[in-house]
Formats: sequence, structure tokens, C-alpha cells
Amino acid sequence: MENSSFPGNGSKSHFFAWDEEYKHVTWGGPRSISMLEGLISPSSRVLDLGCGNGRFLLPLSRKYESVGIDVSATAVHRARSYISKNNSKDDAQAECIVSSITSLPFSDNSFDAILCLGVVQHLMQEERKVALSEIRRVMKSGAILVIEVFGTEDMRYGGDEIEKHTFRRKNGIIYHYFTEDELASLLCGFQIIEMKAIVSEKRFSGELHKRHQIRAIARIQNAIPR
Repeated sequence: MENSSFPGNGSKSHFFAWDEEYKHVTWGGPRSISMLEGLISPSSRVLDLGCGNGRFLLPLSRKYESVGIDVSATAVHRARSYISKNNSKDDAQAECIVSSITSLPFSDNSFDAILCLGVVQHLMQEERKVALSEIRRVMKSGAILVIEVFGTEDMRYGGDEIEKHTFRRKNGIIYHYFTEDELASLLCGFQIIEMKAIVSEKRFSGELHKRHQIRAIARIQNAIPR
């Protein structure tokens, strides 16, 4: 098992807000990983960034050698329990590590694919740049990245703005809302295979509200030389 990496004393408090969040919130699962079909082989090693309580990590563990990280120790504990409870003795048990996305505890060129779903939207601008640099570092040549973020047309957009399109909630968690151009810029150095808006409507108190997310599938061409 590779060493865990957790933000030190100089890190922003919003990293630690997630531990409080996972003490009382559970996101439903398991979730589909069909976006990876046809892009990677069954022998692939896959990293789930911000694995939370394991809703993507569970199906990943049934098909690939899988590792999940989350900045919340509570989330990692719950992911381990969820996977152990729902996988049979013949299924692989995914490795779960407490770690920050801005300092990944893995060697260069470690993964064939990375899922980063609903994660970088919770970072400040400079942290997002560092996170993508770390993601690129641990990807093998030709590896696949699936990244999903909130879009600026989402119903949740707004609040206490601390950077452009970035808001801090009362619970201390950061929410950044992307445009497609901004996400493409963040993925500089990747070959973008697909980028699309995912739009749906949710009814709250009798009124329809728009949910807006952006998903990109990208490939890295040149990994860091060993």
C-alpha cells in the first residue's frame, strides 16, 4: 500500500469540511461506470478521485484493479465498509486511501484510467491547477481521464463569491461552476475525446430547477518519463 498524503497545516479549511459532511450525508450508489467501456482493458488499474462513500468505487472494484482516495477519513472508512459488505469473497477489494487530490501518494505513470467526478469543482483556482498537474503525473501514456464538474447554469449557482464563479457554502465547502471553455483550458495538454453538457430538471417545492454538469473524456499522450 502506498503512503497516504493529507493536506498539512497550511491547507485551506474547506478540505476538512468534508469530514463533517460525511458524518451525516450519504450519496446513493452504486453508479454506472459505462463511460469507461471500450476505452480501457479489464487488466487496467483505475483511480477514483474523491471516492466518497464508494458509489463508483464498488462497480470499479468488480471490473478493474481499483484504488480510491478521499480527503475525508470518514468517507474512506465508509467506502471500505460499503465495498466489503457488497462484494463477494471472489470480488477484488479496492484499496481506499485518505489523501488530497493536490498531493497524490502514487508514483509517476501509475494508472490506466482516472475518474474525477464532482471533485475539482470543490477546489480554488490554484488548487485546481495543482490537482490536474498531479493527475497528469500519475497517468500512464495513453491513459484515460473522465472528469465531471458543475456548470454555470446549474440551479445551485450563487452564494458567497470568493473567486469568479466560486462560492463558499455555510458548511465551509467550496463550489466552483465551470464553463466548457474553462474546463477545456484546465485540460490543456490532454487530448479531449468528448465534452458534453449534462442537463436535467429537478422539481423542488412544485417548481422545476435546472441541473447543469459538464463531462469530459480525455486522453494523455505523453506520460512523465521514468
